[in-house]
Amino acid sequence: MDGCLICNGELEYLSNDVMMECELCKKNEASKTRCVNGHYVCNECHMKGLSSILSLLLEETSTNPICILDKLMCMDFCHMHGPEHHTLVGASLLTAYSNAGGDVDLRECLIELMRRARDVPGGVCGYWGACGAGISAGIFVSIISESNPLSVKPFSLSNKMTSLALSSISEHGGPRCCKRDSYLAVLSAIDFVEENFGIVLERECVVCDFSEFNKQCLGEGCVFYKF
Repeated sequence: MDGCLICNGELEYLSNDVMMECELCKKNEASKTRCVNGHYVCNECHMKGLSSILSLLLEETSTNPICILDKLMCMDFCHMHGPEHHTLVGASLLTAYSNAGGDVDLRECLIELMRRARDVPGGVCGYWGACGAGISAGIFVSIISESNPLSVKPFSLSNKMTSLALSSISEHGGPRCCKRDSYLAVLSAIDFVEENFGIVLERECVVCDFSEFNKQCLGEGCVFYKF
């Protein structure tokens, strides 16, 4: 589903926050996003089911983060667009990194990544000037490098990773596509991880299978479009 989770209507993005009531949990909160029919679904409800990826990823053996990402984006909880992608990018990278020999406690790292990524709301790509998929790649590097605000090299690495992912996303332009931007963020991380951590992640040529579900798809203007 590309539009409203309630009626599949077109989404509208406001200039200023408005108090809205979630159609599913009835929570009231400020947001800039709703459908043209007035429906609003909060970030928490939009990501319901996301916790189910933990057990799946702990059993995953692939060192290919694109392959892992595709599996996650095909799961029932994942919509065409939405803040769940802010978790899926980093989770795919963490899992592939661990499987390729990265020295991490995968379970604990995934839990921490999910905790951090949940704080990155939907729509930040347009409203903050920082796509959540790119931020997720930075969160991944901050975890594997054990970065914190007082770190020296880890601080540099995690911010560099975010900047590289965002640069790639910005070069491809809008309108937003959570699938395209997630692919771009993961691809940016593959070379960065090998160069800075000595871990080789498998790479593949990305061909998008989600185009028909995206009303704003760029078609042949997208580097991942399936001709």
